[in-house]
Amino acid sequence: MTEGAPSGVVGNERLTALTGAVVLVLSMAEIATVPTLGSLIVAHFFIGVLLAGPVVAKTASTGWRFIRYYTRDPAYRRKGPPRLLLRLTAPLLIVSTLVLIGSGIALAITGPAPEILIRVHVVSFLFWLATLAVHVFAYVRRVPGLIADDWRRRTVQQKRGKPEPGGRRMRLAVNIAVLVLAAIAAVLLLPTAAPWEGWRGQAVTGPGVLAVAVCIGTAVAVMVKRRKD
Repeated sequence: MTEGAPSGVVGNERLTALTGAVVLVLSMAEIATVPTLGSLIVAHFFIGVLLAGPVVAKTASTGWRFIRYYTRDPAYRRKGPPRLLLRLTAPLLIVSTLVLIGSGIALAITGPAPEILIRVHVVSFLFWLATLAVHVFAYVRRVPGLIADDWRRRTVQQKRGKPEPGGRRMRLAVNIAVLVLAAIAAVLLLPTAAPWEGWRGQAVTGPGVLAVAVCIGTAVAVMVKRRKD
């Protein structure tokens, strides 16, 4: 976090960190269902719809920073843009996430018949997985500290010379609200997943193996980076 940054910039960064952590946890849970998708199809569908809420919240918080930076807001200009690789991959991550969730909901409603939707879902999943790994590798070390900073006592923050932005409860409330709304949507849409019951017991090895491999590779890369630092 930028030392001495205005509280609005700090608050936005902390909101992005918290929503990002929620997205990451749900993403890992979703990825875990892929190798045994046949038996976990309902869980896969439910978590996928649940992801939509935090994804919207995170897109809004990062989009706000993007808008403020490129409209030349002084505070956001001083903070600076993300690293070049993250700026290049962020649009692909956003687009692949939206296509992945959208095609997943469409498949839950239509059933497994439209082969083109299945292909779109699988391809968007692979792009999403690759770009997600890049962002996890870049931010995984900073996010816990940003979240912890939001819940430390104010006196500790002041001793460290950091601004203490308001809105801590609001940031938590936003994450709870989007999760509750997404959970309600997931419950309401669950009956539409009935056509996929025939998939129970079928293995989905291709994307599943790749998903596990990417997750393991990202974890190893993070651990190696920590040891070097």
